[in-house]
Formats: sequence, structure tokens, C-alpha cells
Amino acid sequence: MDHKIKLGLAPTRRFIFSKEDALKYKKLTQEKLKALGIDFVDMDDINEEGLLHAESDVEKVVEKFKAAKVNAVFFPHCNFGTEDLVCKVANELKLPILLWGPRDEAPLADGSRLRDTQCGLFATGKVFRRFNLPFTYLPNCRLEDEAFERGLMNFLAAANVVKEFKKLRILQISTRPADFWTMMCNEGELLERFGIQLRPITMTEFTDRILKLEAENDAEVQSTVKFLEENTEICVPADAVKRLAALKTAMKRYAQELGCSAVAIQCWSALQQALHVMPCMANSLLTDEGIPVVCETDIHGAITAVMAQAAAMGKTPPFFADWSVRHPENENGELLQHCGPWPISLAKGKAKFGRPFAFEEHCPGSVIAEIRGGEISLLRFDGDNGNYSILLGTAKGIEGPQTIGTYLWIEVDNWTRLEDKLVTGPYVHHCVGIHGNVLPAIYEACKYIPGLKPDFYDDIEADVKAWIRGE
Repeated sequence: MDHKIKLGLAPTRRFIFSKEDALKYKKLTQEKLKALGIDFVDMDDINEEGLLHAESDVEKVVEKFKAAKVNAVFFPHCNFGTEDLVCKVANELKLPILLWGPRDEAPLADGSRLRDTQCGLFATGKVFRRFNLPFTYLPNCRLEDEAFERGLMNFLAAANVVKEFKKLRILQISTRPADFWTMMCNEGELLERFGIQLRPITMTEFTDRILKLEAENDAEVQSTVKFLEENTEICVPADAVKRLAALKTAMKRYAQELGCSAVAIQCWSALQQALHVMPCMANSLLTDEGIPVVCETDIHGAITAVMAQAAAMGKTPPFFADWSVRHPENENGELLQHCGPWPISLAKGKAKFGRPFAFEEHCPGSVIAEIRGGEISLLRFDGDNGNYSILLGTAKGIEGPQTIGTYLWIEVDNWTRLEDKLVTGPYVHHCVGIHGNVLPAIYEACKYIPGLKPDFYDDIEADVKAWIRGE
């Protein structure tokens, strides 16, 4: 994932209001976007004003934005704006839409007004609805207001989620573990409903490539071994370190060659029979490099991980977790853990390269580390009976007993309410965590993904909406 969003900028005006003031605010908006480091494509070469105000502009703007491959489009209303033209452009592009206009100043001394921007926003919002176009509204604020930058950045993160979701291809390594009926998914429906592609390979293909890389002493395998020696406390034999390095390299190359942005691997038990290792450390390293890897062939988990990473704009990696056991003392505490696949960059100290406790074979390959706490977002894309939703909520890291694998004790507002939702469905025992609050971006992204409903496990939807409005 590149986490880069190219924004199509189509400022608009209406002829009965001040053209000079509209030009002024177009320039100020462009300067603000440049100051924020936003990659945008303007329409300055479309007409002498660089403003959308005539029917003849529509086709030219659409063609330019399509040629530039913009990922989202921004319609600053530099005065009242021309709502029908805005909607014609938006309807042709079918991209995430940002609607905003600068707050109007006081009327002039003679009582006249230059822009009436707010009134134009009301008009455009209504016409978007007539076109059945979902859109994001930034409050009618000043460019200098915190609400502008915060809302713009959240919109870009939401657009990044939409971009990554719509091109999702998941490398599926082998089948799901036979007993894990919870990991069933409808491959055809994911393709038909969302355009999500799975690219399966067999365990034989995968293990053969690992052994070949290991035997060839591949350069990337060697560099990965060195990285592990320098960045982890190794508690397993040297041959296991090399094998995990080869496993990570094989996964990475399959993902790159097949154009996959995430991996779902059958981490047990065929792999242990073939290679006598657990893949957790390889999963950890690859997730840290921006290709999320999830366990137990959890396709929905891989989708969730991509969405979380995109919402965070790649600034921090996601981690794939089990909801496990309740905290022994905190009634709203819970253990998030897994055998050992979480990114080592998240560890509180130096991660151990060891063995999991949950399997009789105790094959080497897992990460042992408690990760940093703080504010955490927890997510889960899932579905059954043809309905899809994404579970959303926040938690905070807390102290708790030491355990094995990768883990974090967390606290939520109301555990029993969350537990009820997890048991009664449509969710499972897996979730994806990521540091920070990505809920506003995910919530906004759901507007642009037909058939996906946001589902909060706490009563915070109103709070998220208020945050998006800049309150």
C-alpha cells in the first residue's frame, strides 16, 4: 500500500455572487492544501478562472480528473456555487466526495453580501441526495479553523480505506483449518458484492518455495536472519531462524508477484507437519513491512487489517488478535492475544523469538512480547446470511498478568455488552487492533462501500459524528 491520496480539486462559484471573492477563496484553499502537503489536481487550465461555473466545464474536469487518476474529489464552494454542475461532475467520477465552503463574513456596509456560501452548501447537499451520491460534509468553517484540517485529514484517510478496499486481493495460503467453521467465508459473494479477490495457493507450493529459498541461501533470507539476530531475543535453534526467514521471504514474494495487499495463512497444522515451524514471526515481520498477515486463513480478518492500516494511513501497523479471557480483577478488562504474530515494532521491550504454548508440538516460530498500550481501535469486518458489517470500538491498554505469545490487556467501557455482541454475532473470536482512533475514518469510509454497515459496540456513534463535524 502506498497510502497516497490524489485529490481532485474543483472549486465552484455562481455568477450572481462576487467572482473576485470566489477567486480569492480558490487561491486561499489551494495554498492551504499545499501547506498541508496534500497532493491535488486543480482545474486552473480548464477555464480562465479555474472555477467550475459553466456547463462546458463539466466534461473537461471529468476527463482531467480521470486521466490524473484522482482518488477523491473536493468541491470548495468559493461563493454560493453551482450545485447542478458539481453533481454532474461527481456523478461521472463516482469517488468519495468532500463538500465544504468557507464561513461567510458580515454583510458589507451597504448590506450586500459577497458569497452566501452556506446557502449554496445546503443546495448542493440536497442535489447529491437526488443523485444518490454519498458525500462527506466539512462544517462551514474558516480555513484556519482546526475543524478544517481535522476534517480534511479524516476524509483523506476514509478515501484511503475506500481505495484499498476496492482493489483488495488477498493471498490465501491453503485452506482454513478444518475445525474452524467460524473462518468460513463466501468467496463468490465477496467478489460480487465488493470486488474483493482471493488468490489461493496450496501448502505444497508454499513449502516447496520456502525450502528452495533456504537451500539457495537467498540474499533476502540472509538479511532477514541478520535483522532477527539484531532485533529479537532468539530462543530457538539457528536452523529455525533461517527457515522463518525463508518463510517470510516466500510470503512476501508471492504477495508482490500476485498483486496481493494482505495474506491469510493456514498457520496450523499442515505447516508444522511439513516444515516443523510456526509462521508467527514471519507474519510479524511482513505486517511490519505493510503487508498484513492474519492467522487461520481468516479472510474477513485480512480485510479488516487492510482497512485498519489504510485508516491509519500506514503510520502504525495493525495486529490480529483473539478475544481471549477476562481480566482477573478488572470487570471491563479483557486479554487480546495470539500465538505470536504481532509486529515486533509494537513490543514494549525486545521481543523474544520462541515457541507457542498452545500446541503439543511446540514448534519454534512465535513472537513472545507484550505490546504498548494507550488508545486502541478495535475492528472486525464480518458477515453472514448475505449481510456485512464492521464492528467498531475503542479500548485502552491496562496492566495485567504476564502470559505467552503476543498480548495486551485492554479495558472497554462495558465488557458484558461487547461480549454479548461477540457471542450473538455476526462476529467471531478474532479482531484487528491498531493504535490510535481510526473510527471516524472507517465510519466515513462505510458511506462509500455499498452493503457495509458500521456497527459500534458502544453507544458512541453520536460522538463520532460530532468529532467529524469538528465539535
